[in-house]
Amino acid sequence: MKRAVWFDLLGALLFVIIGRHNHHHGETLVGVLSTWWPFAVGVLVAWIVEFVAHRGGESLVDAAVIVVMTVAVGMVLRVLSGQGTAVAFIMVALAFLYLFFGGWRWVMHRWRRRQGTRDGAL
Repeated sequence: MKRAVWFDLLGALLFVIIGRHNHHHGETLVGVLSTWWPFAVGVLVAWIVEFVAHRGGESLVDAAVIVVMTVAVGMVLRVLSGQGTAVAFIMVALAFLYLFFGGWRWVMHRWRRRQGTRDGAL
């Protein structure tokens, strides 16, 4: 599995942990996993689509697609499993996940460009 998938899964996990903490739901393992699994499935579905579409998954456009799919799948699964959703929650999920998913991609892109510049100067 690509390293990028793990970063996205980690981003979804951080989103859940921060959200549960801010809403005083606690950070028990069972609680975190029950909130995280719909988003984790969403990340995996998004990456399957990226793979089938022969996309690298590492551009900011890919990040946007992965975020939208992650949130869409995650929210549907939350509803089907009896967990709540709200428009504000959907907006926060989209914003946080794009900042994280897009953020690490942007940092890696900048780092690779900088490394390429250094290597070319030798």
